[in-house]
Amino acid sequence: MTFDEVLAQVLDVLQRQGRVSYRALKRRFALDDEYLEDLKAELITAQRLAVDEDGTVLVWVGAPAPGPAPAAAPEQTRAPLAYTPPHLTEKILTTRAALEGERKQVTVLFADIKDSTELIKDLDPEAAQQLLDPAIHIMMDAVHRYEGTVNQVLGDGIMALFGAPIAHEDHALRTCYTALAMQAAMQPYAEEVRRKHGVKLRVRVGLNAGEVVVRAIGNDLHMDYSAVGQTVHLAARMEQLAPPGSILLTAAALRLVEGLVRVNALGPLPVKGFPEPVEGFELLGASPLRRRLQAAALAGGSGSRRSCV
Repeated sequence: MTFDEVLAQVLDVLQRQGRVSYRALKRRFALDDEYLEDLKAELITAQRLAVDEDGTVLVWVGAPAPGPAPAAAPEQTRAPLAYTPPHLTEKILTTRAALEGERKQVTVLFADIKDSTELIKDLDPEAAQQLLDPAIHIMMDAVHRYEGTVNQVLGDGIMALFGAPIAHEDHALRTCYTALAMQAAMQPYAEEVRRKHGVKLRVRVGLNAGEVVVRAIGNDLHMDYSAVGQTVHLAARMEQLAPPGSILLTAAALRLVEGLVRVNALGPLPVKGFPEPVEGFELLGASPLRRRLQAAALAGGSGSRRSCV
């Protein structure tokens, strides 16, 4: 079987059973460790249809299979056109012909609710949706505020792009401001959830900058793209490494905003799927310096390339 055929069958198993152990998948489909890792990367990181549980079980979080099961949350199934503000929709549709086939510099943002499965385990589907949906809306509102586009809403989080399909030279800075605004706006709602349900709702965010090739933009605003290198994958890994309530970004993202944000250097981080550790930084806040020229003047040619204040 081809990879796509195996992927389709694994998806079918997940939809029907809800959860399946990695040992069972390896036995059923005669998978080696590398093949299993590729499937996990596609289902967990790329398509965000499943989550890992304790390193042993794959748990379905995407739209349920047809049948009497409760319908998925509306935000998880609608096309981007349904939740993108009209002024951004107009910008995207006006410029899409010029974008298709172009290689674009972008910053990718992944955000999710940490331990959402545990958070909603004692709730019925309707109550779970009512708890998670406001958090998803807070995430999307922050993205749209800085003219990013939400490309995926799946499970308990979102994936957003800045720099395409709406072009901004300061896409990395907009992404940082979005992540900070997202965490700030989430705090009042998290406190409300704590009072009503007695549980902690905490969001983690990961950022990375790189290139994508825009293949097509549909009338529903869904953007079909190809990532160049590990652009998207590494952003997702940063999110997974981020402690609850924090924002992690890569050196590639930081290079575009140095002097404009405050960060804490975390040093090399072991990242699953990468042969070498990846330098990571925790985003703490915005710098008083708003322009790169000011940041360069302050550095004074000292050769220091990090603003870790």
